[in-house]
Amino acid sequence: MKSRREVSAGGVVYRRGANGIEILIGKASSYQRWVLPKGLVRRGETYEDAALREAEEETGVRARLIVPLGEPERYVYTARGVRVFKEVHYFLMEYVAGSVRDHDFEMDEVRWAPIDEALSLLAYEGARAVVRRAQAALAAQPGS
Repeated sequence: MKSRREVSAGGVVYRRGANGIEILIGKASSYQRWVLPKGLVRRGETYEDAALREAEEETGVRARLIVPLGEPERYVYTARGVRVFKEVHYFLMEYVAGSVRDHDFEMDEVRWAPIDEALSLLAYEGARAVVRRAQAALAAQPGS
């Protein structure tokens, strides 16, 4: 079986609202599951730049990087007869501006959700683990 390697970057975009911390999640158009924003790192692009770009493209909002969220997530999947070895670098990102109404075609829907709700909606355990790391990073911030 043929194989290839993919490297992506994305993150947990958060904002503090009247009801506490909310994060952005999107329902992927291609497979109708709730996911975190992420996408392929372009040639010559840093993980950080790719994460910010992908978050803005997929969700319609601009964010700023706070901290990396640990080691990259690694998994393997098969697409069209090709085994894909995937590595995803995640970052905690704070909302700066923009509207979820401006999301791109890769997402059918993008919404803000309280962390506990996001954890119950996200389709994959890897994404839930990333959100739990983001939750811990937020709790460790001064003034939290």
